[in-house]
Amino acid sequence: MYLYLLGLVVLFYLFRWIRELPRVPGKGSKYVYITGCDSGFGSLLARHLDKHGFRVIAACFSEKGEEDLKKSCSSKLITTHLDVTSQESIAKATATITDKVGEHGLWAVVNNAGVAVPSGPCDWHTLDDYKSMLDVNLNGVIGVTLSVLPLIKKARGRVVNIASVFGRIGITGGPYCVSKHGVEGFTDSLRLGMDPFGVKVLCIEPGFFKTNVTDSSLHVKNIKMLWERLPQEVRDDYGSDYLQKAIDEVKDKVPKMSDGDLMKVVSCMEHAVSAVWPRKRYSPGWDAKLFWLPMSYMPTCVADYLFLKGAVPIAKQMQ
Repeated sequence: MYLYLLGLVVLFYLFRWIRELPRVPGKGSKYVYITGCDSGFGSLLARHLDKHGFRVIAACFSEKGEEDLKKSCSSKLITTHLDVTSQESIAKATATITDKVGEHGLWAVVNNAGVAVPSGPCDWHTLDDYKSMLDVNLNGVIGVTLSVLPLIKKARGRVVNIASVFGRIGITGGPYCVSKHGVEGFTDSLRLGMDPFGVKVLCIEPGFFKTNVTDSSLHVKNIKMLWERLPQEVRDDYGSDYLQKAIDEVKDKVPKMSDGDLMKVVSCMEHAVSAVWPRKRYSPGWDAKLFWLPMSYMPTCVADYLFLKGAVPIAKQMQ
């Protein structure tokens, strides 16, 4: 019996591997719009797709990001400034794209732009903290997608949204998990709505990788900033030694958990853009596949117990 089950599993993965091999033809005429190309996954993907013959439109927040890409890519690559929190900036980028793609339409948009801070316990935050991150991580994804959706429908192309394993399970306070859960919800609803138009909507849920998002020095600075603005009453709830313990935790665990091979994520992005039969969801990173996603299917009481067991203790809890 077990051998039959094992055989079925092997056949399934063999079938999926063969099915996912073919790539779309005519890459030289297919335009791909990527947000957040200043660094990290976005920059690597822009270079990778440019090298493979796609017509890349790389959106950067900074002039330096644009200049770096122009120096390292072919003359076919187009850069544009984009602030995903600004409707005016989104509209300007869309006008540029519309002018470039013409009747071909836009083959793909990759919503990669995102931020990770401020991030801390929920009661360390203000509503403005939530609004500022949601404007980038969620509203930015929605705004950019809606702005180019008519062009993607024309090309019968695809939307690729970069979420996170923390869009499947929330283990940190603050707006980050909220924003990524929102991206998951938007992706699911858009995927069903666009299917009749021949548009594929795909989601990538990376685990921990060594990018600006997981930079421990950035998170340490963020924790200190949040702590310093807290009312004394809230500091007393957590205890005077909580801050240092939280900082030590970030310095110790985040670098250990973060995978340095960013191409694991970029390869999934490339497959989502170029495969004839892409997956609905990708989960790059062994931590995502073997821990975070399985944990998201656990009973809530089990997941809560495991996460709380390893949490930094608070002063009132120890009394």
